[in-house]
Amino acid sequence: MSETEGPNIAQRAPFQIEVVEGKSYWWCACGKSGKQPFCDGSHKGGAFSPIEYKAMQTGSVWFCGCKHSGKSPLCDGTHKRV
Repeated sequence: MSETEGPNIAQRAPFQIEVVEGKSYWWCACGKSGKQPFCDGSHKGGAFSPIEYKAMQTGSVWFCGCKHSGKSPLCDGTHKRV
């Protein structure tokens, strides 16, 4: 899939990640990162940029793996339709 069509699908399920209150996490929006669901700079020179998620509390968060969520960077179930 080209960047004009949309991001690469990293996986067709969310990533469950334990986050820490107050910490920022940079979610990969392009789907090319080798450190999914987080950015490793693979987007450079492309149309996508990482999205910051700042944890409001410590606990589990479900980050989007398909990169098509309407609630990016969090999963909204879109992976069931892509």
